[in-house]
Amino acid sequence: MADLLPEHPDFLWRNPDPKPSYDAVIVGGGGHGLATAYYLAKNHGLTNIAILERGWLAGGNMARNTTIIRSNYLWDESAGIYEHSLKLWEGLPEELEYDFLFSQRGVMNLAHTLQDVRESQRRVNANVLNGVDAEWLDPQQVKELCPIINIGDDIRYPVMGATYQPRAGIAKHDHVAWAFARKCDEMGVDIIQNCEVTGFVKDGNRVVGVETSRGRINAGKVALAAAGHSSVLADLAGFRLPIQSHPLQALVSELFEPVHPTVVMSNHVHVYVSQAHKGELVMGAGLDAYNGYGQRGAFHVVEEQLAAAVELFPIFSRAHLLRTWGGIVDTTFDASPIISTTPIDELYVNCGWGTGGFKGTPASGYTFAHTIATGEAHPLNAPFALDRFETGHLIDEHGAAAVAH
Repeated sequence: MADLLPEHPDFLWRNPDPKPSYDAVIVGGGGHGLATAYYLAKNHGLTNIAILERGWLAGGNMARNTTIIRSNYLWDESAGIYEHSLKLWEGLPEELEYDFLFSQRGVMNLAHTLQDVRESQRRVNANVLNGVDAEWLDPQQVKELCPIINIGDDIRYPVMGATYQPRAGIAKHDHVAWAFARKCDEMGVDIIQNCEVTGFVKDGNRVVGVETSRGRINAGKVALAAAGHSSVLADLAGFRLPIQSHPLQALVSELFEPVHPTVVMSNHVHVYVSQAHKGELVMGAGLDAYNGYGQRGAFHVVEEQLAAAVELFPIFSRAHLLRTWGGIVDTTFDASPIISTTPIDELYVNCGWGTGGFKGTPASGYTFAHTIATGEAHPLNAPFALDRFETGHLIDEHGAAAVAH
């Protein structure tokens, strides 16, 4: 069907043993850890870096997401960092010299109630003011853009319109990780897999290294990019993070010829759907309500998500479910990330992205690298400091997150 998958380069990255010490150690070998190392080397000339991954590279949330990329968030702070991310996405295939199938096919967020309509139109206006491409579609325009969607008025939640961001889209997640890893390796970064951090070495209030399953590694700076396990690591380091970890499930169907030309998200009925490059339908839904670290979830969420999908797309009733999986998402009280210094000197944290982690990968790495290298926040991540939960300067993105946090 669709696009043929590109061939991988002959060589991707080394698998070195850890050195006794590094200028910086990044804990977490997913998209955010890799992007942070890449921008530390590219923008700040810091190459004596180790990325420590307790499993295999990009085997956590980077392998367990629905690959949606967009920047149509409500508040100025969110629009700033996600739009910067989208602009970086647009140049990354060429910059990383790797075709990871970035496809700007657009994203629609459906509205099903009058309140949805008011909130969605407000967000479109806010996006336009922030220079983010966004428009409001009426039901007929929704149908023209995505012919398989049901816009009839005889269903539970009729489609009353949608926001649309044309520059949004999807990318092939594992290829993105491999692209960053290859460039990091070229610049001398050590990617160390099967290396679990079990503790932190401190001199007074300053971190000077980490204890790992492969021995002690000294470090000038330590950066946490471990998503759902960030709170566990923070506890080991001696401070608490205001995040909760939940399973977030997704699923794919068998392969089909192209039937779904864009990305459709519905927060009210609750499902989001795209069609991947090989042809499978990729679907996600809301968080499982309980806290946990299991990479799976409860069946009732899958049942409700499929019911929602068939309601919006009757043609999907003929599709067969191929597999399901779960990621461990780290959610904050305001559905916005934390990219910040911590109460421990030279220890930095990047977490709390909830369901927005994949789309934020480039800007997350870009701004986190700046904070690590300089000890000061970049203007784009300054609003996402840890102390906002003390000052009350929250950035409430529960609506624009488009997932039930």
